Amino acid sequence: MKRKLANICNWFRDRAYREYEAILEEEIMERNLPEHVAIIMDGNRRFARKIGISTKDGYLYGAEVTERVIEWCFDLGIKQLTIYAFSIENFCRTDEEKQRLFELMRAEFDKLTRHEHVHSRGVRVRAIGNLDLLPGEVREAIYRAEHATEQYRCYRLFIAVAYSGRMEIVDSVRIIADMVKRGLITADEIDEDTISRHLYMGELEAGEVKIPVDLIIRTGGEMRLSNFVPWQASGNECAAYFCAPFWPEFRRIDLLRAIRTYQEREEQRKRYTMARMLKLARAFS
Repeated sequence: MKRKLANICNWFRDRAYREYEAILEEEIMERNLPEHVAIIMDGNRRFARKIGISTKDGYLYGAEVTERVIEWCFDLGIKQLTIYAFSIENFCRTDEEKQRLFELMRAEFDKLTRHEHVHSRGVRVRAIGNLDLLPGEVREAIYRAEHATEQYRCYRLFIAVAYSGRMEIVDSVRIIADMVKRGLITADEIDEDTISRHLYMGELEAGEVKIPVDLIIRTGGEMRLSNFVPWQASGNECAAYFCAPFWPEFRRIDLLRAIRTYQEREEQRKRYTMARMLKLARAFS
């Protein structure tokens, strides 16, 4: 009897969530969507400890969610997605854990190489970061994914591996300094756009990509950005959405809530700008 009652309760809960998700999606599709979403996928190891499984299995659960989230974003019409897969700081982990992560990375890039939806949607896959630090088999898998999708322009998926936001800015400055040294540009010509064009994304896409991030999402209950796309996010005053679920627990409804947060922030900013303009107009009149 108790089990039957629990099943009924679960059915009503699932039905309510599906109805709420449908309503929420309908609402967000009536407003402007973010063009560029960046995600910090945090909490795989803590999720594994929570349910009593191995760290390896925790990462496998997380990889499955990553695949679903990529599809959700492009299904909604978000044109560019950047996900944080492996940071420079992650090299401090044990050799055993790094080996598991590198094996998973290689497998996931190979999946993207032949994924039906990647090709049917026209998703261009690119890796950003200091790729020379990665094992050869991972770099080869990255090359295969990039080469297989290099002709696509409808959507872009950037995967940050061996990545550091500060180092990205430093590398951009080094490129520009070398250009000045060779007489290609003058110091007076350097501005914010110059730096943006020589960040990892700009260098890869030759100016075709939208560099600023509109919305950054972090799972796992942490409220920090962990050196992830600092130039693209801070310079654009992007919306930030921090949520409690560990990455393997992240649901489509969580993504929809994050997008709603971005839309509400954009509307608030527009109202504030309009109020300032009216105030200035009254002052001058």
